[in-house]
Amino acid sequence: MKTVETKVNEDSAREALRAVYDPEFGVSVQDLGLIYEVIVCEAHITVAMTLTSMYCPAGDVITEGVKAALLSLPGILSVEVNVVWDPVWTPEMLSPLARQQLGWEEKS
Repeated sequence: MKTVETKVNEDSAREALRAVYDPEFGVSVQDLGLIYEVIVCEAHITVAMTLTSMYCPAGDVITEGVKAALLSLPGILSVEVNVVWDPVWTPEMLSPLARQQLGWEEKS
């Protein structure tokens, strides 16, 4: 098996996921708090993520977007996306940017 050189790490992979948007919210999956874990091992990335609901109608679009964004990174040859339900997603997982984008203000 050939070893592939890549400069991709967890941070650069997570940055790439900022380009993947939940079509219902118009917010990136990273800022929504849907991405729980990103593991980069040579030319392979494994992602553990969730959706805002088990019944999310955009689930397939979102997971395919995650795969496509990560496969576009230099040297990445394969991506595995595992959708998990523990912990359950809650609005508290939103980043400050997502809260701002959605018009939610934190109470002082």
